[in-house]
Amino acid sequence: MKILVTGAAGFIGSELSLRLVQEGHEVTGVDCFSAYYDVALKRNRVKRLAAFDNFRMHEIRVEDEAAMTAAFSESVPDIVVHLAAQAGVRYSLDHPREYISSNIVGSFNVIELARIHNTKHLVLASTSSAYGANQKFPFEETDPAPHPLTIYAATKLSSELIAHSHSHLYGTPTTLLRFFSVYGPWGRPDMAFFLFTDRIFRNQPIDVYNHGDLMRDFTYIDDLVEAIRRLMDTPPVAGEPVTRGDSLSPVAPYRLVNIGHAAPVRLMDYIEAIENAIGRKAIKNMLDMQPGDVKQTYADVSLLQALTGYVPTTDVEAGIQAFVDWYRDYYKPA
Repeated sequence: MKILVTGAAGFIGSELSLRLVQEGHEVTGVDCFSAYYDVALKRNRVKRLAAFDNFRMHEIRVEDEAAMTAAFSESVPDIVVHLAAQAGVRYSLDHPREYISSNIVGSFNVIELARIHNTKHLVLASTSSAYGANQKFPFEETDPAPHPLTIYAATKLSSELIAHSHSHLYGTPTTLLRFFSVYGPWGRPDMAFFLFTDRIFRNQPIDVYNHGDLMRDFTYIDDLVEAIRRLMDTPPVAGEPVTRGDSLSPVAPYRLVNIGHAAPVRLMDYIEAIENAIGRKAIKNMLDMQPGDVKQTYADVSLLQALTGYVPTTDVEAGIQAFVDWYRDYYKPA
């Protein structure tokens, strides 16, 4: 297949692209290599892809309509996986305009170009943050989500709504994926698992919000990529739900799917797993709840299982050990 992946220099995008080129697909990557975090890390992720003749990279912004139009015209993809976004809940507190540009304008460009080029399946990344103030656990795809707590979550919800209306009007098969706290080798330096590891190695304090009274549904990167890959081959068909509780739209070939481990872990247990993998205790700076944070996330993955026969299986201890091993090899801390 010919596949276009936006955010191909990112954590998830680079891992998915690597899987796809190894399978022999023709992959076109799009990324702007923004300076939101270490650009050298992004370049090194892409170096692994550059070794494949069936991979081509476009260094452009998804909000650049002309550049994206050219990339689509050149690649004419069968499937589009849109992972590019301005990420980060906390960063959105101080830089909201960047989220509007990338996550709404950029997403619309991808959605519209997928329509123009008759893409067979449009797969869009969303986030568990979209559930916002929802207090019903586990989160199900059919749960209402009217109360986002950050601009980041609001922009992701907005792109979900735009994609639904587009799918209804033009018939593009569209799957929205809500990711739950993804971690693992080659991960993002702004995320908690990476920050904790980096600071413990440096004997620096880690910030523990809500005094550690948080629970997260952590998803290991390899499990996430496996789930995405299987869902790529499962485009929604209007009027054909696969199971009771399917989030399939009643008016469009559009579906929303959670990807999580479905086993929330206490933040303090997560930190302990990192400490054990490193062999050093963390210096903990206990803080109050951060604005925009939620106390718990918990994915219902029964729809993912019904669609693909697969659910994530990697436990936190194994996933954290793999990440810490990668960190040691990549950064070579003293």
